Order: sequence, then C-alpha cells, then structure tokens
Amino acid sequence: MGKNYIESAKLVDKNALYTPVEAMELAVKTSKAKFDETIELAVRLGVDPRHADQQVRGAVVLPHGTGKTVRVLVFAKGDKAKEAELAGADFVGSDELVDKIQKENWFAFDVVVATPDMMGVVGKLGRVLGPKGLMPNPKSGTVTFDVSRAIAEIKAGKVEYRVDKTSIVHVPLGKKSFGAEKLVENFHALMEAVVKAKPAAAKGQYLKSVSVSSTMGPGLKINPTKVLD
Repeated sequence: MGKNYIESAKLVDKNALYTPVEAMELAVKTSKAKFDETIELAVRLGVDPRHADQQVRGAVVLPHGTGKTVRVLVFAKGDKAKEAELAGADFVGSDELVDKIQKENWFAFDVVVATPDMMGVVGKLGRVLGPKGLMPNPKSGTVTFDVSRAIAEIKAGKVEYRVDKTSIVHVPLGKKSFGAEKLVENFHALMEAVVKAKPAAAKGQYLKSVSVSSTMGPGLKINPTKVLD
C-alpha cells in the first residue's frame, strides 16, 4: 500500500455506514492521486444471477455524466447510418466493422449501438462483445432505430448497470473533480434506477451492501437503508 492510501485510510471508519453525502465527501477527500480519479460504486444485491428471472440490468443518464469521453460505434446502414454520423457517432458501419473487430482485434470504442435490422450482423460478434459487456441490448437502449437519441444520451453520460456473477453491480459515478454534490446527485439517479429494477422473483433484502471508492482510495460503506435520502 502506498503512502497516500495509508494516509487516506486513516480518515475512514471501517465499521461505519455512511450517508451518501458523507461518503461522497470522504471519497473526494481521500482521493489523493495526481490524476482526476474516478469514483466507483459497488452494490451487492440479494439476487441469484444464475436465474433468468433475477437478472438486474438497465441504463440511466447520470445528471452530470461520467466525466469520460465515450466513443460510440453504430451498426447501421442507409439513412440510419447517415443519421448516426450526423448525431456524432465515432464509428459507423456494417460488415466491414465486423471484419475489423474479428480480424484485427479492434476495440477502439466504449459503447455499441445497433439498429434492430443489423442484429443479425452484430450477432456474429457475440463471443467477443459479450464478455466485454459491449453487446447491444434493447434493455439498455442500445438496440434501436432512434440512433440519434441513443447517441445523444450516451454522450450525455448514460451508463449501463448489470449484475455480475457475484451479484454485484459496478458502475462509475463520475470524477473526483465533480465534487461531492454532483457525485451525490449521480449516485441518487443510479440507485433509484437499480431499486426500480428489483426483480419480482428476488426475495429478502435487496440491497445487501453499498460502497464507493476512488480509483486509488479506500472503500466507503454506505447505509443501504439511506441510499435514497
């Protein structure tokens, strides 16, 4: 552990359950790296992701974005391809992009959007896009004919959340430079979406644990009963 981490850890009570405001203030305070650290959220859910009816997945536009420049690749053709280019997509194409990804191992993009009629083409990339969390999905709004809106939302700070095999959702909340107030607003927007996405099949306590941390800083536990306060 580095000197900065040790100094930051002294400011954190490992046994405390902080309010969102307290946690964000501490996350900013304990972020001491020379670069603008990302503040990450981790939520352990009371679901069993092995069952299809207990999957938790969706997307939400964070009020203040993520602070990251997102590169968008769009699979579309004809007028929809032109629409995507005008809307600010970084890459637009069809089969030639599939070949580029498959043959050159090209992944110079962060989000993939596809029109429904292109999913047959995109399906060829399931094995490579799926494990990276890049496969377009209707639930996250990345399979749509309204490509302009999808691109605008992604560029504005839309993030996708998805429970992993260990029942945890990991999502970036923003940058240290946002300050605590903006991070709290992003946190509330995301947690509202996660709470609303609770599967009907999930029994018992839904929010098992909630924590935030900066890229190089210590974790801060948030009281699960106070996440929407």
